[in-house]
Amino acid sequence: QVRLVESGGGSVQAGGSLTLSCAASGYPRNSMGWFRQAPGKEREGVAAISTFGGSTYYADSVKGRFTISQENAKNTLYLQMNSLKPEDTAMYYCAAAHWLVVPGRVLNWNEYNYWGQGTQVTVSS
Repeated sequence: QVRLVESGGGSVQAGGSLTLSCAASGYPRNSMGWFRQAPGKEREGVAAISTFGGSTYYADSVKGRFTISQENAKNTLYLQMNSLKPEDTAMYYCAAAHWLVVPGRVLNWNEYNYWGQGTQVTVSS
């Protein structure tokens, strides 16, 4: 059983930065990712990482602004978010998959079978 607990959300002005953390326990979790969902919108993939190989993947909307990383010793996944925009406002979720998700599907939420409770990010203009 995999358990995920997010933290680090908050309110920030446009152009600011936030770092989200996801404390993970349980195995296996071969792929992990960050997803977000704004009110009235579908859940979308933001960034993903292959846990053992370290390959990273990003949605076009966040490339160059967000960085996904992991600290294996602390069993923690991070999402560093810079140059935040009002359209980044959403509930952000950490997710994990038992299997290694193929690169073409790493940002598909239905590839992941474990989810955290979410942390809210609000960016004001």
